[in-house]
Amino acid sequence: MRFALVNDVRCETSPGLIGSCPGCLQPMIAKCGTQRVWHWAHRGNRNCDPWWEPETPWHRAWKDQFPSGWQEVIRSDEAGEKHIADVMTENGLVIEFQHSHLPAREMSAREAFHRNMVWVVDGTRLKRDRSRFLAARSSFRPTLMKGLFVVFWPKEGFPSAWLDCAVPVFFDFECFGTANEVSEQNRDILWCLLPGRAEGHAAVLAVSRSTFLDAARKRAQIIPSQTIMEMIAADLRRERAVAELNARRWAYAHPPHRKWFRRRRQSRF
Repeated sequence: MRFALVNDVRCETSPGLIGSCPGCLQPMIAKCGTQRVWHWAHRGNRNCDPWWEPETPWHRAWKDQFPSGWQEVIRSDEAGEKHIADVMTENGLVIEFQHSHLPAREMSAREAFHRNMVWVVDGTRLKRDRSRFLAARSSFRPTLMKGLFVVFWPKEGFPSAWLDCAVPVFFDFECFGTANEVSEQNRDILWCLLPGRAEGHAAVLAVSRSTFLDAARKRAQIIPSQTIMEMIAADLRRERAVAELNARRWAYAHPPHRKWFRRRRQSRF
């Protein structure tokens, strides 16, 4: 964890400090080594939140885009179950930054617990993830809305574990916070896989990093996903209706060629 309570004040770790966990109030140790980012850890193998995972520089770079008071927010449901949100804004939006593999059951549990949330996923976790996406990118079909695409086979470009999420998933294929040598224009783009399907097709929205951050800081929802999916579905149904009408018109104007055969008279014997 990034923060612990030191004399009842939320503090980042520093060598020699002793703190307690904001969630369970158990003692925490300051980990200030050179192999991982500095963090607080429970003594022994204890972890009060089973959903918590070790942080990477990628996590920290993203979380640093938000006020410290929005980071590592402890949330409770009606049954008293507690979990720590990576970021929770003042408008109630939860943002979870995910680097490691996440089992489908835990993914669904987090979405049900936080409800109003989005994922930001490290799209460079596996070696081929970024190259697969770039290869599939050429098959994205543009729509009338700038940056919005219809995708017929999302599994070709996105990790399969994230295809059926109930909330928007923003993929960071340029690994924000690292020294990858990519152009500023490409580094600035996040690719959002919207939840659900429109007439059997997925929808992907290209969002600039600055637009994402601005919306996350100011609004309770970054993207009106349902409205966009309904719009795409209506457009696809309209296209299909026009195509069927044109096919009927063409068939009427070009009837099939008929061959007429004369009946031969049978000779009588």
